[in-house]
Amino acid sequence: MDFINSSPDPFHCVHTSTQALEAAGFTEWTQDDLVPGGKYYFTRNKSTLVAFAIGKNFAPGNGFKIIGSHTDSPNLKVKPYSKRTTDKNGGVSGAIQIGVECYGGGLWHTWFDRDLGISGRVFINDEEEGKIRQELVKINQAILRIPNLAIHLQTAKEREAFTVNKEDHLSPILATAVKESLTTGDSDSDTKENSNNNDDEWLKNQEPLLVQMLSSELKVNSKDIVDFELNLFDVQEASLGGVRSEFVHSSRLDNLASCFLSLRGLIDHVTNDGLENDNDISMIAMFDHEEVGSNSATGAGSPIVGEAVKRISHALNTGGCPMLYDSTIQKSFVLSVDQAHAVHPNYASKHEKSHGPKMNGGMVIKRNSNQRYATNGLTGLIVREIAKKAGLPPVQEFVVRNDCACGSTIGPIISSATGIRAIDMGCPQLSMHSIRETMGTKDFQNGLSLFRAYFKHFSSIDERIEG
Repeated sequence: MDFINSSPDPFHCVHTSTQALEAAGFTEWTQDDLVPGGKYYFTRNKSTLVAFAIGKNFAPGNGFKIIGSHTDSPNLKVKPYSKRTTDKNGGVSGAIQIGVECYGGGLWHTWFDRDLGISGRVFINDEEEGKIRQELVKINQAILRIPNLAIHLQTAKEREAFTVNKEDHLSPILATAVKESLTTGDSDSDTKENSNNNDDEWLKNQEPLLVQMLSSELKVNSKDIVDFELNLFDVQEASLGGVRSEFVHSSRLDNLASCFLSLRGLIDHVTNDGLENDNDISMIAMFDHEEVGSNSATGAGSPIVGEAVKRISHALNTGGCPMLYDSTIQKSFVLSVDQAHAVHPNYASKHEKSHGPKMNGGMVIKRNSNQRYATNGLTGLIVREIAKKAGLPPVQEFVVRNDCACGSTIGPIISSATGIRAIDMGCPQLSMHSIRETMGTKDFQNGLSLFRAYFKHFSSIDERIEG
């Protein structure tokens, strides 16, 4: 749960992950010098991460065992111009708000009446160094709130519908416009300083209290803040639930649970001497922008994985035979891991009656004959055989009802771009895309055990199955 609590946005997720990798002996990959037994990682935009470990018995033409996940979750992002309240007295309500933009397909009604903090990255103009540097920020306090409208002010029709206008109803309150409500007189003077130095068009359109808060948190002058990428998050930390503590209630389980399990699986593989007899390369890839389609320079639709496989293969292929790269692609495999839909006890009819995954019941293979998921008969069989060989619970199966639309994730995107076989799977959960989601505690262990077994047994299983 510490991993989730420390990762309120993709930038913090990647930062937390690189810290864990470096503690396990991984080094940042900046050149093409690679050696069998080596452990490396690289990042893109500080929001996407690729890490890999080379088996000591690796030979050119051998494959990659890849686990893919994504670092982003639906949330409210601060707009490029954060100032929403133009009246210095806060208008009719006397409240100062900031402008936010909906990212992804969130259950936005769940964001009402929650204690919200701000996190992300801030760009700071360092005049002494002559550079613009990036700093991560995480303000883990209830500084923002989106209040519900009192029931007494709603018509019966409005109460029944509870329709959320994403532009008008989701703007959070930052403060009141009453000067006396601020904590100290210094705050007001800092805000005035900001106003007096706002020749920059960008700074003119920022909420002064927000800029002041960021400058205070980062211990820099307001005028040195030149841009930011910020999102809101629920400051309530992950917790155990249920009478037997068998559930995890948390924000961003989709898909930080998968990021954590893949990271832990790779680290465990290398620290438990998994590279000693490994003929392949074990890799994890955590992408940004899955929730908005993956079509970005840091999403699964980018060349990141394909180029990494090619670059690593060429660096280790001293003979330079191009046919060996084709062999590598044919021997490689991707576990595309994204959370799956567990059967909701109050809405069980929403599931296909023979394919209803249960929480704490094991990992879920996701299938769709229309290729919304990358799973086919061969890739599904490989994963079931890995679970069987490792003595794990049988994997569960999920397909949508014929009268229900099917979602998608990164598996088909990676597979179609690289030619690498793939499967889509994940841990079962409830309340997907809510600000608070739920999954089973046992499924953390189920997932981790399967990922360890995947890195250990994939090659031997794959060799047994006719392609």
